[in-house]
Amino acid sequence: MTTLSMKTLSMRTVIATLLAGSLALGAGGAAFARTDGAAVDPAKFQQRIEKRVDKALTGTTATAEQKAKVTAILQAAFTDLKGQHAQRAEARKALEAAMSAPTIDPAKIEQLRADQMKMMDDSSKRFTKALIDAGNVLNADQRQAFFKVWNERSFGHKKG
Repeated sequence: MTTLSMKTLSMRTVIATLLAGSLALGAGGAAFARTDGAAVDPAKFQQRIEKRVDKALTGTTATAEQKAKVTAILQAAFTDLKGQHAQRAEARKALEAAMSAPTIDPAKIEQLRADQMKMMDDSSKRFTKALIDAGNVLNADQRQAFFKVWNERSFGHKKG
C-alpha cells in the first residue's frame, strides 16, 4: 500500500473507532436519558428496576430479603452509571469539535478515543460487578431464572 492509502486507511479506522465508541457510550447513557432529550425521573427508573427484579425472581424460591438485596445492588449500579452521563456528553462534544476543526489532530483524536474506551470499560466493570454481586445473593437455580428473565427485555426494548 502507498503511504497515502495507509494514512487514509488509518484515519478511517480512527474515525470508525471513535464513532463506534461514541455510540456505545451513548447507549450506556440510555439508562437515564431519553431520545427526546428529556431526563427520565430517577425515582421512576428505580421503581422500574424493582419491578424487573420482582418479575425476574417471580416463580423462584427467592425470599423478599434476596429480592431487596438484588434490587438495591442494581439500583446503586444504575445510579453510579447515571453519574457518567455528563462525561459521555462532554466526550461527544470534544470529538465533534476535534473532527470539525480546520486541521485534524490525530494525537488529540486518539486521546479522545482512549478516554472514551476507558469510560466504556469503567461502565462495563461497574455493571459487571453489580451483576456478580446480585448473582451472589441468589442460589444457582434462582440466578439462572433471574438472568433468563432479566435478559428477555432491556428496559422496554425487545432484544433480537
